[in-house]
Amino acid sequence: QVQLVESGGGLVQPGGSLRLSCAVSVSSFSAYEMGWYRQAPGKQRELVATITSSGSTTYADSVKGRFTISRDNAKSTVYLQMNSLKPEDMAVYYCNFANYGTGWMPEAWGQGTQVTVAS
Repeated sequence: QVQLVESGGGLVQPGGSLRLSCAVSVSSFSAYEMGWYRQAPGKQRELVATITSSGSTTYADSVKGRFTISRDNAKSTVYLQMNSLKPEDMAVYYCNFANYGTGWMPEAWGQGTQVTVAS
C-alpha cells in the first residue's frame, strides 16, 4: 500500500518561503514521475509542479520562477521549495504520482499540508 506523507506547511507572510517535504513509501520510487498539487478553498485541485524519474521538471505558470521541485531518490522524498509566496498560493498542498500533459489525476491522496500566506 502506497503512503504519501506531506509536511512543512505553515503560516508565512507574503514574500516569505517554505519548504515542503513528502515521504513516499513505494517500491521503485525512483522510477515514478512525482508532482505537487494544491487545492484552495472552493477551487479544484491543480497540478503545481512535476519531476520525472530523470529529474526533468515542469511548473504551472502561476508558480514558475518562484517554486522549485526536487527529489531525493535515496530517501524516497519529494520537495517543494516555495519562495516569494503570495496570498493566492494559500492552499492545502499534496504530493502524489503525476503524468504531466495527460490530465491524469490520482484517486487516492495523503492528508496534505496546509500553507497559509497572510500578514
